[in-house]
Order: sequence, then C-alpha cells, then structure tokens
Amino acid sequence: MGASDSKLVFKKGIFRLSEERHIPADDTYWTSFWELPETSEDVFSLFAPADVRRTRDNALENLETLILAVTSRLFVLRHHPSFPDPEIAPDSHALNCIRVLTRILPFLYEKESLQSWEENFFWARRRKRTRTSLIANEVLFDESQEVQPRPPEEFEDAKPLAEELIDTLIDLLFFSDLTVPRQPHGSPKVSYSIWQSGVGCATSIPTTKEHESNRCEILRLLLTLTSQSMYLSPSVLPLKGTRALTHIATCPDKQVVLSVLCSLLNTTLKYNPATWRVPYNTLVFKDPKQILVTYTLQFLLVVLLYPVPEEPGVLTPKNFYRHFAGRLHRPQDFQFIVDGMTRILHQPLQANASYIPGAQNSVRFAPETIMLFWELTQCNKRFRSFMIDTERAHDFVIFVLFYALQYKGEASKQGVVRMCAFLLQTLSAEKNFGINLNKMFEAQETLPPAIRITGFRGTYADFLIQSIYNLITKSQGKLTVIYPALLAVINNISAYLEGLSGSTCNRLIQLYNSMSSPSFLMANETNHNLLRSLLESINAIVEHQYKKNPHFIYAIIRNRKRFEALRSFTLESGQEEIERRNRKKKEAAASNDPLETNSTRSSLDSLRSPAASVTRVPTLHDVPEDGAFAVGDDDDDSDDEQRPTPSPSSHSENPSRASSVEPHTDGSDVPRQLRGMSEKARGKMPAGPRFSRQNSTTSLGGYSISGQSQTGAFEPTAEWIDSWLPELPLHTILTLINQLTALLPRQSISTDSPTPIVLQRIQEIQLVGVDASPVRVHMFEWSPMALGWYESLLWGFIFASEMQVARGTVGIWNTTNIKLFHVQQTAAQGPSLTSPRGAVDAVGSNIVSRIGAINLRGAAGSTVSPGGAQAPRRSG
Repeated sequence: MGASDSKLVFKKGIFRLSEERHIPADDTYWTSFWELPETSEDVFSLFAPADVRRTRDNALENLETLILAVTSRLFVLRHHPSFPDPEIAPDSHALNCIRVLTRILPFLYEKESLQSWEENFFWARRRKRTRTSLIANEVLFDESQEVQPRPPEEFEDAKPLAEELIDTLIDLLFFSDLTVPRQPHGSPKVSYSIWQSGVGCATSIPTTKEHESNRCEILRLLLTLTSQSMYLSPSVLPLKGTRALTHIATCPDKQVVLSVLCSLLNTTLKYNPATWRVPYNTLVFKDPKQILVTYTLQFLLVVLLYPVPEEPGVLTPKNFYRHFAGRLHRPQDFQFIVDGMTRILHQPLQANASYIPGAQNSVRFAPETIMLFWELTQCNKRFRSFMIDTERAHDFVIFVLFYALQYKGEASKQGVVRMCAFLLQTLSAEKNFGINLNKMFEAQETLPPAIRITGFRGTYADFLIQSIYNLITKSQGKLTVIYPALLAVINNISAYLEGLSGSTCNRLIQLYNSMSSPSFLMANETNHNLLRSLLESINAIVEHQYKKNPHFIYAIIRNRKRFEALRSFTLESGQEEIERRNRKKKEAAASNDPLETNSTRSSLDSLRSPAASVTRVPTLHDVPEDGAFAVGDDDDDSDDEQRPTPSPSSHSENPSRASSVEPHTDGSDVPRQLRGMSEKARGKMPAGPRFSRQNSTTSLGGYSISGQSQTGAFEPTAEWIDSWLPELPLHTILTLINQLTALLPRQSISTDSPTPIVLQRIQEIQLVGVDASPVRVHMFEWSPMALGWYESLLWGFIFASEMQVARGTVGIWNTTNIKLFHVQQTAAQGPSLTSPRGAVDAVGSNIVSRIGAINLRGAAGSTVSPGGAQAPRRSG
C-alpha cells in the first residue's frame, strides 16, 4: 500500500466498519481488507486499537462479518489449486487475512463480557456451504456467455471456526511455495517437511527470505490465538486453560505434531548468535532470521509447557508435543539440543567478559532457552541422564548460576532467578549429579566478574554452594521465596559431597549461624523450616561423607557453641537477645557494616565465626548473633490474603512492584518444597501426574502454632517454638561435637585453620551412635498457582519480546487489558543511536551499519565453555 490514496481508502473503510451498522456480507467492501494492505505495518498502523474497540463496542456484527470474510477467504485460498499464484490466488491476500486476524483477536479476548460470545462464535459446531456450492458460484472463464442455472445451496456440518482456522494455519506452515519449496506437479500442496536439520531430520530443506517471513506471519497469528492466556488471571489459567492451545496440544496426528515440533526445535537451536561480528545486534533486531527464531522458540514453549486442563469424570487428553519431546532418545539428538542451547546461553558470558560498552545486551533468548532446558529435563528422563552422565550439566550449572546472579538485583527479572533455582533443584534430584559435582572446576578465572568468586579453588560443588550463598546473602531479601529451593539443592547433593574446601565449609556454617539467630527464627512462622533443611544437609555430610570432609567437621567443632545454644532456645531468651542487640546498636549510634540490610526483624548484622568456645553449655547471651541477609521481612502483609494453595516456605515473600512485566505473584504461586523423599518412594510416584508434572502432597515442615498481633504482624509464642524446636535434627551434630571435643586436644581446635595433623586425626576417629540415614530427595510440587506463575513468566517473555520485534510498529498486545501479569508503562525515551529522530536518521543508520561491518573479535574460532573444555563447534 505504497500510495497515499490507497492508505486513505483503507482508513476510510475502517471508519465505515464502526459507523455503518450491519454491512451486508456480500458487499465488495470486505475485499479491501485483503486487497489493499501491502505490509503488516499497514494493517497495524491504520487499523488502530481505538478503531477495533469502537467497532467491537458499537458494531460487533460488523466485526463478526469481517472475521467470517477473512477466514473464508483464507480457507478458499488454502484449498485453491493455484495458490499461491500471484495472479489467480495471491499469497498477499492470505497474508493480509492473517494480519487482520492478528490485529483484531486480542481486543476480543480482553473484554470479559464477550467470553460467551467468543465461545459460541469460534468454538460452536456450524454448518457451511459445501465446496461444490462455493465453486459453482465462481465465474471461472470470462469468455463464457452461456448463463448456467444457479444450483440450490448445499450445506454441510463443519468443525468450529477456530479449529478450522488453526488447522489451516498449521497446514500453511508447510505449504508449497509459501513456507516450503515448491512441490513437484501432482504432489500434495501440504508436505510436512521439517524445516531444518537436527532432531528427526538429517538434511535441511531449501528456504528463502520470503518463506521465512511467511512463517513468521503465520506463527504470529498462532501465538495470538493462544494468547487468550494473557487475559486470564494466574489462578484461573491452569484450571481453565485456553481452547486454542488445548486443540493444538492434543492434536492426535503424529506426523503433524512431529513435523511442527522438530521444525520449531531445529530452527531455534540452529540459530547461531556468533554470526553477529560485534555485540551490537540490539541495534538491528529487524533481522528476519532472528525474528523467526523468536517466534519458533516462543510457540515451541507455549505448546510444550501447556498443562491440558482436567475435567471431572473425563479422561484428560495428552499434550502430544510434550509427550513426543519426552520420547526423544537418540544421543545425537541430545547432543544437537545441548550444542544449540549452549551457543545461545554462552554468548552473554563472552559479552560480559568483553570491554565493549553495551555488550551485556548482545543476545536475546537466554531466559527462554533456560525455560526450554528446564522443560526437557522435566519431561525427558533420558535427556536428563544424558546431561548428567556426560557431565554437560556442569556447563549448564554455570550458565544458570550466571543468569541468577546477573539478574538477582533486577525487579523485572526475579521470575528468571526463581526459574534458575527450580532448575538447579530438578537437576540436584539425580544421584549422579551430586556425585559428578566432585570434579575440580578449573576455569573459574575465565568467568565474567558477575559470577567470579575471588580466590576460588575447589570443585563444582564448592562453586555451586558458594554461589548459592552469594544469592542468599547478597539479594537484600528479594529472593526469599526461593531460599527453600536453594537449600533443597544443597540438601539433595550433600550426601555425595567430598573434599569440601575450607571456604565452602565456612559459608555453610555462616548460613547456619544466620538462620539460627533469634531475629531470623522469630521473624515469621516459617523460617525454622529453612533452618531444618540446612541442618538436614549438615547431617547428610556428617553421616555419609564424614571421612571425606575433615574441613567441614572441623568447622562444626569450631562453631559448637551455636549448635549447643540452639537446643536451649526459648521465647524469652530469643526476645532478650534481640533487645540486647537493639540496645547495642543504639549505643553504637549506627552500624557501619556494608552488608547491613533494611529489614527490621529478620536482618542480621555480620557473618563472622563465633569466638573461642568455653566448656559450659552456652546460652544465647554468650553467642553473638551473626548474619547479613534478610529473609522473611514481616512488613509484608501478603499473609492476610486468601491462598488457594498455601506454601509454608513463602509466607514472607515480598514480591517486586517495579518490574515492567510483573507476574501476579503472592508466594503461593511457586512450587512448595517437599520433605525428603527416598529413592524407593520416588519410584512409586505415578508416571502421569497432574498437570503433567511431578506432584506430592507433603510439604517441607508441618503446620506451626503461632499467634498474630492486632495489627496482623506475626507474634511468636512459646507454644509455637515448642512445636518445632524439639523436632530439629540436632542429634547427629551434637553427638559429633561431644565425641570429638573429648578426643581432640583443646589447643588443636582453637585456631581458625586446622593443621594437617588435626585433619588426619579427625578422619581416624570412629563416631559412635551416628548412623547413616537413608538418602532423601527434596523435590517440589507443581500446584495450579505454581503453573499460573510459570505461564505468566513465559507470556511475560513473549509480551516484552514482541515490543522489541515490533519496534517501529505497534505490538500485538500493546494497550490491551492483560490480566496474567502487570505491565508498567514507561516514559518515552528521547532520540538515541538506536532510535534517531528527524535529520539524524540517516546518520544514525549509517553508523549502525558501519558498526555491524567491523570485526573486533578477529577470525572465527572455537569457543571455550565455562567448564574449561573446548565447546564443540557446529557449522551453520
């Protein structure tokens, strides 16, 4: 639509849509919607949100007719023997129909009062004219002078409009000369050929930029159809689902599912961000291949993680995309998947090690790729075993820790940090994962500063535990909701840890000191669960790997006062200690501790080792209260809300409120931590759990007896303390302390660092009365609210990404009334290199193009993976 008069005609037609009621269905006016626009931007810029809403609210019947007109035209074109012939059945008509539908649908979904209308209009069974009747009414030859008698109208039962639309769009993804190469004459127009080589296919089919652009338009409409999820609340979405996604995910045609699944997966994982020769691709996101990868990855995730809603008394159909993803088994397929994800996830680590300004923004898709990795580890046991047994999981542990540490301070990225914690917990549930973590980590100095640990020397287990410690202590209480998951990771691997370094041992003891302090334990009614989880980890190391961890045993002995004091903890002694600490603070005027946080009742002052021990049983007054992080700030009032699935580990969460795309979260939306589950019990878990994910009914810790003040704040009681204090697993630790302090000379355990003689003596001592308890695995539960959080995280990614893809145009969902997450509007930015204004447009574009032509990295070479080994390179 290059000419201004054409645009004016189209815009006038849009005004007519809302101003004139009941436009006849056979009016030639409707053809303008597929004949006049030339680009997607024409449709989105001229068919403004105000126009769609005005028509929807004032002339809904015209919007119905428009939808029926463009879908009918699309169906006719799909079955036309000459499509896509530019003269007889042009592909531009089909693309314009797709664009119009993409523009309209979100504004129908956003209006709650239209739900029953939408259900009836799109999903009710219908009757339509037969193809014979349709073709008989077309004039096939203009030269024909003989007037044929009009046949009677013939109708037939038809599938619902939305089902036919979705099926047509899936067919168009594999349509001859539209999205795949032209098929030989006489062959079916639709050939379910996998787009790229990789999983399920050894060779790529030829493609053109036009084919890739057409795939983008079709995938964009499929995402729009499934985006009805955005207009449901997180509590409703997993239970209700969306009809479009249910129809797609439960497609019984194996060939269709595998072709779509492999095409999406291979196109995504063949993407190579290293083809950008400088890390400034954020300036030029209009690259068609990158846009295609954006939509393939997003649509792949949407169908993979979709939980098909359950209906009482009805057998829930499978999500076949998830089912077949779980059936992948060939090592070469797993290798292809791992290599593809490594390319995407490793690039930001290289960029963060670069001195080029702005390099940290160089690669997209990292959060979505982490989500894809987590999905595959959950639904495919063979893939999980492949990752762990080949030790490729080491690289992914580093990737995940990098993103968690990188994003821990960004309010809009808290969902990614949560996902990283749950992914680590999923991996840690495997025995071999814990065993393989004992491998030395040699490449720490090659990591970017965000994740590097000063002076580190140790194993992958050391690095993982110290990174978890940094996440907890340096997040200012923002990550309270994932502390149970992070501690569960330590718990799951603790029985297999060998040769823990002195630094790691000190970090674990410092965590204990912080979590056993009165101000932490009495901050809310659930923090004692965190302490219990940490104590279980300490017990597992002592019981299963005593001789392999003399440094850790020595650290426990050095800290014996704090362990002994915990057994005599009371409400009065805790309150006295808090008051004493408060008086001490006031006397000191102000604390100069750089790690001091703003939390009032759960902040701790420092992370220091306790002073030298004394022989008598210590009291809380004798033991300094150590710690430097906030857990469970009791200023949060979310406990007053009604929670459908209470999570004992997350009552104290304070969700961020400053994010640009912020999921509706209140703490009950994240998976609950489960008490340790033995291998035997895990083997008895059902193979097909609810929501297609692992479930259990037990949670970490039981119900706590507590009270609330008149203001609603948590008030600890003596009964509440008595309900959990006797249950803390202190027997193993106190037995260890009693025996070793009697056998080791006092002067040998009075120094900060043990001597080799002391370490050897510790290993020689045989503990009496300490038996190895069964190894237990701490898993987490997928609840409906947790799935609501998870889906809101994904759709938040999609919404934010669309704003980038549509830079210069209007996003699909922009300005609509989204309920799944909060959208915070930000002020418009001024001119910049990425978006110059006025006379500098040409200059800015020229600079960008010249930057893109520079090769600052020199010749392409092999990349070094975070694990120290050379990452394999793949062509293409």
